[in-house]
Amino acid sequence: MAIGIFGLPRTGKTSIFNAVTRGHADTATFRTSGAQPNIGVAKVPDIRLDKLAELSKPKKLTAAEVEYIDIPASPDAMAKGIGGEFLNVLQRCDALIVVCRSFENTAVAHVEDTIDPYRDAESLEMELMFSDLALLERREHRIGTQLRSAKVSERDALAKEQIIIAKIKEQLEAEVPVREQNLSAEAAPLLENFQLLSGKPLMVVFNIDEESVERTTEIEAEMAARIDKPQVSTVALCGKLEMELAGMDPEEELEFRESLGVGEPSLDRMIRVSYDLLGLISFLTTGPDETRAWTIRKGISAVDAAAKIHSDIQRGFIRAEIVGYEDLIRAGSIAEARKEGTFRTEGKSYTMQDGDVVNFLFNV
Repeated sequence: MAIGIFGLPRTGKTSIFNAVTRGHADTATFRTSGAQPNIGVAKVPDIRLDKLAELSKPKKLTAAEVEYIDIPASPDAMAKGIGGEFLNVLQRCDALIVVCRSFENTAVAHVEDTIDPYRDAESLEMELMFSDLALLERREHRIGTQLRSAKVSERDALAKEQIIIAKIKEQLEAEVPVREQNLSAEAAPLLENFQLLSGKPLMVVFNIDEESVERTTEIEAEMAARIDKPQVSTVALCGKLEMELAGMDPEEELEFRESLGVGEPSLDRMIRVSYDLLGLISFLTTGPDETRAWTIRKGISAVDAAAKIHSDIQRGFIRAEIVGYEDLIRAGSIAEARKEGTFRTEGKSYTMQDGDVVNFLFNV
């Protein structure tokens, strides 16, 4: 899973990137000309892996991963539109995080002179829609050119695509992002191909100051009420403080969090919200060689989940041996879970559940 982080200049988004990835990207010089995206990988916190490892004693423990991509916010790009090369990066992401400044700092001027995170969130959503419109207009132009020489068998498909594009554009021009548009099933392949930015799940993050940390719950409640849209989540956190805490060793960080009352680490919160936003769950595998978490979408079948491990397992799928994580921990072993009747076999069409501990049987 890849998540792109973008925003206006001087919002502190690189501090947030450092906090969630425990990275050390330079927050002072990232606005220089020619800057490239910061890329970091975060391990998904999952205490279930440690518990399973106590049972299986594996040689290796492998957590699921989330890749975060911090897009440069130069005045020539984000302040006036999303630059072409960075637009392509965002299009490859599964979801987007827009960071909006909600902190006061007289030493760091806001590009709009005043602090208004709701205004900035709306403005940047518009930038996404402008980018989508530009892409669709280019595609419309190419379709017009193709129709002049298209074969009869090709003209129908091109004409249908024209109609779909026209419907999407009409709503975009009415300031309705793609994720909020009620599109037909016929539009799905086109959307998959274009990867329109306003169609991607969006997390709106308000970067608050330290004085507002104790009001985080109140701020998030207001955000959720005012930014109540499909496939949009809201989070408030102090990027500067979270970055400092993320740089400590775990025990020291825990002590400081308890003393400051700042709750769970931003890494944990952002990943949890990201999973909910994207409709993701994890299934687990465990044995003497490795205990591992695998990320899948909710509602996926057992045979499709098998492909996450290897395409050969999906191709030669016979059945899945499954026990729920809680049932396995309570039983203490697969043998005991089998005796209790919680260890079972499932076929290809079984719908995977979060925390399923699985062994796929296959023959190729």
